[in-house]
Amino acid sequence: MISGRLSDIQRLAWLRLARTETVGPVAFDHLLTRYGTPERALSALPDLSRRGGRATPLTPPPRDVIERELEAGAAMGARLLCGCEPDFPARLAALDPPPPVLWALGRAELLPQPSVAIVGARIASAAGQRFARQLAAELGEAGHVIVSGMARGVDGAAHEGAIRTGTVAVLGGGISDIYPPEHASLHARIAAEGCVVSESAPDRRAQAKDFPRRNRIISGLSLGVVVVEAELKSGSLITARLAAEQGRDVFAVPGSPLDPRARGTNDLIRQGAILCEGAEDVLRSLSGQIHLRERERGYDGEPEADVDFDALREQLAALLSPTGVSRDELVRATGAPTSAVMAALVELALAERAILLSGGMVAGV
Repeated sequence: MISGRLSDIQRLAWLRLARTETVGPVAFDHLLTRYGTPERALSALPDLSRRGGRATPLTPPPRDVIERELEAGAAMGARLLCGCEPDFPARLAALDPPPPVLWALGRAELLPQPSVAIVGARIASAAGQRFARQLAAELGEAGHVIVSGMARGVDGAAHEGAIRTGTVAVLGGGISDIYPPEHASLHARIAAEGCVVSESAPDRRAQAKDFPRRNRIISGLSLGVVVVEAELKSGSLITARLAAEQGRDVFAVPGSPLDPRARGTNDLIRQGAILCEGAEDVLRSLSGQIHLRERERGYDGEPEADVDFDALREQLAALLSPTGVSRDELVRATGAPTSAVMAALVELALAERAILLSGGMVAGV
């Protein structure tokens, strides 16, 4: 599989594969492992999607579309970080699977530094915002970059507290998509003094489906995630769940049982999250973490030639439902080799007959 600094031609092919319809991070990771280079993976896409049952072969976006994205990013002064390159953040590269690309506007050198995410309610209390701002400032003074999502409330307060020491804003839309609009000056300050990052094209406007990916990057960049205020159904709790799945520490700030914004954080503590009453609680827990172990990857490789792929593909399609199931469970159910099952699932995903989820899960369409 390709690694190291990409040439301009390789970079264009890498981004083109990442931007291809139905090629998410799981499929991208498999295709790169199987075919070795993005160019070979791109060439294989039409046939793979046809075999998966797609009526019209899947075609990558035109080269000129990808060239315009690269030109737009360069015009903003942003950098495109590709997952195989040495300056791609190691903690993100260790995810299973990692995001293929990341646009970074500002001080990209902040991304590999020890980081803590602070997230919470958009409609946050004054006390919650004050706590987030102070916590971010104290963790920043202790040498940690603060990561958040630049939303209203807790996110904005956390960025404000850490502007001087270093902060990273992870956006659901592109790096130029300022939301909420009142954070325009905050966005400008972070772009100048911190770093704004996004998995999306630079000028993309955020959609609802982009925020789970954004939350995964927030937790993936960080050694731990602190939730300051959150109701029982909130994006901050999704970020906390993703952090736990990624092996990160999850911290929760306790609150009054009379405040709905404390129900989510109090429930996290009930489930085993680390109680956070100040920076010392975070620093004490993180003191033993020097680095996160990078993902150990087995060779996925070219699938076994003697497998009846037509039969396996349809067997897998019949086993899938809207409820996610683990790839390991599908391997056990079919009795087929892991590499063959993964290859067939990618073909189904390219044909929009399956959804490859993070954490080794698969769902039917």
